[in-house]
Amino acid sequence: MSNQHISSAFDRDLEAIQAQIMQMGGMVEAAILNAAKSLETRDTELADKVRAGDKDIDKLEEQINEAAARLIALRSPTAIDLRLVLSVIKISAALERIGDYAKNMAKRTSVLAQLPEVSGSQSSLRRMAREVQVMLKDVLDSYIQRDADLAINVIMRDADVDQMYNALFREFLTFMMEDPTNITPCMHLHFIAKNTERMGDLVTNIAEQVVYLVTGEAPEEDRIKSDISSTDLAASKV
Repeated sequence: MSNQHISSAFDRDLEAIQAQIMQMGGMVEAAILNAAKSLETRDTELADKVRAGDKDIDKLEEQINEAAARLIALRSPTAIDLRLVLSVIKISAALERIGDYAKNMAKRTSVLAQLPEVSGSQSSLRRMAREVQVMLKDVLDSYIQRDADLAINVIMRDADVDQMYNALFREFLTFMMEDPTNITPCMHLHFIAKNTERMGDLVTNIAEQVVYLVTGEAPEEDRIKSDISSTDLAASKV
């Protein structure tokens, strides 16, 4: 087989895998939005749908990994081609983890539906989840388009998610101090907020992978995280 035939076969196989990545990304985006919506509306049926759908996300990740391993074994890619295949594996792993966080959000919806509602918190969490979902959409676009600038823009926007998390954390602390009956629901809501913040981190990891894929170099500066929860917890105990 000529090198040209090998190259065209590799391209076809890689395009098929990338199509699966985009399919998986769309499923994860829907899981984020539906989990947040189920939380805000206390829709336990929608939450159950998110939890059930996570199995399909996991299955697709397995298919992508198997296809990528097969591609490496059959085509023996080198240099940039190998980097492309490895990026697929890393991105699918990040997407699977984001799906897990969306599932965890949905799990807590059924619990929170039985507890007193904390005014405004669910809608704030939905806005935060929406921001993460838009970042995920943009980073997947940057991957397909090989757009390092768009990926860098996503990395910068992670600071907005951190700020949303910090604001929610302080809000939950205030609610808990004002009324002890808020402690249990606020603890659940805090876990959801933290998981959403971690979704943002995983989206940013994908963006960093895109930058490396396109430029051959990691982003110049490490992200500065602004999670104030540990320091605020310490202060509240003084």
